[in-house]
Amino acid sequence: MVMGPTHSMSGAALGLAMAAVIPASIGGPSTAVGAMTFAAVTAGAALLPDLDSPQATIARTFGFLSVGAAHITENAALAVYEVSRSDRDRDLHNGHRTATHTIWFAMLAGLLVGVLVAMFGKVPALVVLFLMLGLAVRGLFPEWSSKSDWLAITAVSAGAALAVGAWQPQMASAWALGMAVTVGVIAHLLGDALTKSGVPMLGGLVSINGKRWWDICPPGFMRIKANGVADKALLAVFTVLAVWLAYATLFDPSILGAPWPPALTTAAP
Repeated sequence: MVMGPTHSMSGAALGLAMAAVIPASIGGPSTAVGAMTFAAVTAGAALLPDLDSPQATIARTFGFLSVGAAHITENAALAVYEVSRSDRDRDLHNGHRTATHTIWFAMLAGLLVGVLVAMFGKVPALVVLFLMLGLAVRGLFPEWSSKSDWLAITAVSAGAALAVGAWQPQMASAWALGMAVTVGVIAHLLGDALTKSGVPMLGGLVSINGKRWWDICPPGFMRIKANGVADKALLAVFTVLAVWLAYATLFDPSILGAPWPPALTTAAP
């Protein structure tokens, strides 16, 4: 798989780019803070598919709670695989890289977020923000998060979510938040699709040559190795892109065609 920081940074860059083009009239961000929040959600959601592995780094984000959620997700993913696989699909002993690594999961996760926020308002929006911020912190700041207790990550995520909720109560519509989650998951799938193993993006529903779970990946010479040179190069590219997009979002949104004013303006003397 592509390493967590690459996943999260690609999600952040994609989220910043999308925040600038989603019309505010349909619930897109209308301020720089809202756009940064949208990108934080995509950055966190870009790690969400790996919750199907209790051994994954993100399973430790919220301590025993996220580890327990990872065990449940792994078993649920394996159950989906077993119910939907054909005789030509291989036997598996765990659910990693199955159900949560499909386009169906990306759409379902975003739809679920959209429905919950549309029905119940601010509370589920803050819960989604809290969870995605925790994953984003784990992915974007691996050195700090690996040395910090899970309680510290939880406290930082909770504080940031509450601050955003108080400062920017209308950060984005329910469907924009759902879209951010879907986009983040898709960013993860595209990253993993570049690796040797690939991902079963259409798994469970689309059958090819009698197999329902077949992995999508590029030709052999284009595949990359986790934490290898190509992975680190991708991380560097996405980091530069995300930093530039963040600068434009905050200080010169007109470059992106965004509708909001700069976060900081200098008054004329």
